[in-house]
Amino acid sequence: MKVLKSPFLNLALLLLVLILFFNSFFQGEKIAYVQSNKLLTEYKASEQAKKAYEEKSKVWQSNIDTLTKEIQQEIKTYEQTASKISSTEKVKSRKLIDEKRKQLYQYQRSIQGNAQEEYAKATQPVVTKINDFLLEYGKDHNYTMILIANPSGTIAYAKDHLDITDAVLKEMNDQYQKDLKK
Repeated sequence: MKVLKSPFLNLALLLLVLILFFNSFFQGEKIAYVQSNKLLTEYKASEQAKKAYEEKSKVWQSNIDTLTKEIQQEIKTYEQTASKISSTEKVKSRKLIDEKRKQLYQYQRSIQGNAQEEYAKATQPVVTKINDFLLEYGKDHNYTMILIANPSGTIAYAKDHLDITDAVLKEMNDQYQKDLKK
């Protein structure tokens, strides 16, 4: 085999081979991404899950408010009657107030744990639906890969035309509406 003596021709030939190689290797590959936050906030099933969670949250907050008012009323009553009751009754009243405060604190801690658990229960089926939908969407639209961009920066940069979030959301919400009608 004869080697070309011109470095320019060697470089041009190498570039041509590399271009042909990469073109044939990546030809027809479709890669896109979706914005996870947007999917989770604008998917109709997410909105329903969020509403259900918020309803439970309102009940918990109402219970906390009721217990807080009871404690405030106990304190107010104690302050109004403190000068008229014996020291034994004062100690009893303070202990009762302290006990109610402890109960409120324990209830609040319990609710915080339950809230996190309930939120996970409410959102996990939605996340599963989104992941399943993305899998089918990718297959149906011949994507090689669909990446998920999230606020923590898993995708630092991508051209706008690679963002298929709006198209995915439209199809997901259309499917959700169809499923509701069944």
